[in-house]
Amino acid sequence: MNKILLFVLLACVLFVSGCTDSDNSQKVEAGDYISVNYTGSLEDGAVFDTSIEKVAIENDIYNPYRSYEPLSFIAGAGQMIKGFDDAVIGMEIGDEKTVTIPPEEAYGAYCPELLIPVPVGDFQSANITPVIGQKVTYQNQVVTIVNISEENVTLDCNHNLAGETLVFKIGLVSIEKA
Repeated sequence: MNKILLFVLLACVLFVSGCTDSDNSQKVEAGDYISVNYTGSLEDGAVFDTSIEKVAIENDIYNPYRSYEPLSFIAGAGQMIKGFDDAVIGMEIGDEKTVTIPPEEAYGAYCPELLIPVPVGDFQSANITPVIGQKVTYQNQVVTIVNISEENVTLDCNHNLAGETLVFKIGLVSIEKA
């Protein structure tokens, strides 16, 4: 009887200490270094980014100069947009989920105040012929030319995904515990 009690006690100690193989799952916690595959799209289904080459090709966003591989970052460290960062917490390797992220947890609301008129002469003196849709650097930030008049070139300093609700399909590839 004492041997059975000793065996049960030993089994309980091993189980509580995590020394058994009965639960090998690890969940993402803040501070863990993780890798994910992802596809980001707008609410209408238009894909704007992915870590998966085949998906990029299928959605006509393939860039031959880009490396298509899982995205690695520290969960909960603010390296990603808030909604994405929050979505990975609690995932286990092999989990896949689709999350919808509102603008306030992504790139923020679109701000008309970030439409900045710049005198045409500034472009002329820099030997730049402005074109609507062109990306230029303004005050160390990449911005988009959205309007050109005789006097001014209007720059949009909003992120190109500002005001958008984003949908991400996320698949957890690996976890390195903090």
